[in-house]
Amino acid sequence: MKFAFVFPGQGSQSIGMLSELASSYPQVKETYERAGDAIKSDLWKLISSGPAEELNQTINTQPVMLAASYASWQIWCQLTEQKPSIMAGHSFGEISALTCAAAINFEDAVVLARKRGELMQGAVADGVGAMAAILGLDDAALEGLCEQLSETNKVVEAVNYNAPGQVVVAGHSHAIDELLVAAKDKGAKRAIKL
Repeated sequence: MKFAFVFPGQGSQSIGMLSELASSYPQVKETYERAGDAIKSDLWKLISSGPAEELNQTINTQPVMLAASYASWQIWCQLTEQKPSIMAGHSFGEISALTCAAAINFEDAVVLARKRGELMQGAVADGVGAMAAILGLDDAALEGLCEQLSETNKVVEAVNYNAPGQVVVAGHSHAIDELLVAAKDKGAKRAIKL
């Protein structure tokens, strides 16, 4: 049987994630320790106790999600000989896929994840910009909403087409907030600020 592994991107993080798994598989904490050592940050403490505002900063979220994906992959490899035919990732998950496929060394990937998050976070002053994932809305309808809501000093654009009906938007924070409401009103199944 052929199957694929698809790794999640930013927005899947939460306080307490992997805590249950860590109680049975020591490689979870070991993976977080390796990741933390690579970037001089206590990532396990961050996902265990937060604060959520710090976890949700892109500079932290991306290394956290890479470590979660890599730890989960290590457990999969321990439990079975079966390997996926394909590895892929949604948005940032592509880095996790490459790492788990051994195309990138784990510690190097953690440093890359931190740098990627730093560059993304630094591109716009804190609180000015934001991103959101919109699920279950036709791409053309979402693009129309973005165009309708955008004006000078209030821009929102579709920036990452993860899959049909799953698009990430970015722009001014207040425009993103308006888009979240408008997208739900138009029938989006979910509209999540990242």
